[in-house]
Amino acid sequence: MALRTYIFFFVMFTLYILIICTNSTILYLIWNHKNLHEPMYIFIAALLLNSVLYSTTVYPKLLIDFSSEKQVTTYSACLFQFFIFYTLVLSEFLLLAAMAYDRYVAICKPLEYQTIMRKTTVGIFLVVAWLVPACQVAVQAIASAEAKLCDSNIKGIFCNNAVYTLQCERSKLITIFGVVIVLDLAILPMLFIVFTYTKIFIVSHRSCKEIRKKAAETCLPHLLVLLSLSVFFVYDVSIARANPDFPKTTRIIMTLQIMLYQPLLNPFIYGLKMKEISKHLNKLLSQTNIIPCIKT
Repeated sequence: MALRTYIFFFVMFTLYILIICTNSTILYLIWNHKNLHEPMYIFIAALLLNSVLYSTTVYPKLLIDFSSEKQVTTYSACLFQFFIFYTLVLSEFLLLAAMAYDRYVAICKPLEYQTIMRKTTVGIFLVVAWLVPACQVAVQAIASAEAKLCDSNIKGIFCNNAVYTLQCERSKLITIFGVVIVLDLAILPMLFIVFTYTKIFIVSHRSCKEIRKKAAETCLPHLLVLLSLSVFFVYDVSIARANPDFPKTTRIIMTLQIMLYQPLLNPFIYGLKMKEISKHLNKLLSQTNIIPCIKT
């Protein structure tokens, strides 16, 4: 391998290990501490698990490609990567919507919180967040498997919406169902999240300082994650639907948004900005003498 290839391989391998370690650390804290066994932290754990899974869907194959003279994959393997990747990414919108509802009940209806946000309710939210995207993305993957191919070179570094560029003609089923997926799993959850947090901020603004502080501490991290995810999704949909001639640098930067920024953003935001998680993280790092205590 050329020196540049070695450097790329080392950088990507290091980033992958960093993603696994940071997300797994917060997952361990949530799993190990009973005071974090609450709906909000369970949803955070689900988001972090998603980051680990879709990074594992992309990075190992990318590392193999860097170490190989020819980057080759089968179309079926490409579609499988497409299916896993979009199932997990789209489930994040539903998980963020569930977190928004959880915060709404906690802040706007605190006396009813224990009754509404039971373990059964949380379990249903998690199943829906993963199962619904899987079923809808499966239709796209199966329809793409039946499509006739006119190209064998994918325009991207992994199998995302770029698989559509390989097809001679996109079927009506793929196009129509693609619009349904965007509406069901992205736009509607985003509208629900914006509406819910608007209600929360209105209620908290009319309440005491302690309620406003609680709303800011628990809601702002979720909004930052939503903003980051939405920026990527807008780019990804525009590539798939309009297929514009984006500059190569723009394509690489926006692809890294989901490959790097998003999986690393989640643990840092929730590890440093969520007070209870930050406390346990501070203790863990102090016990292992990795870094001095973080002031919370």
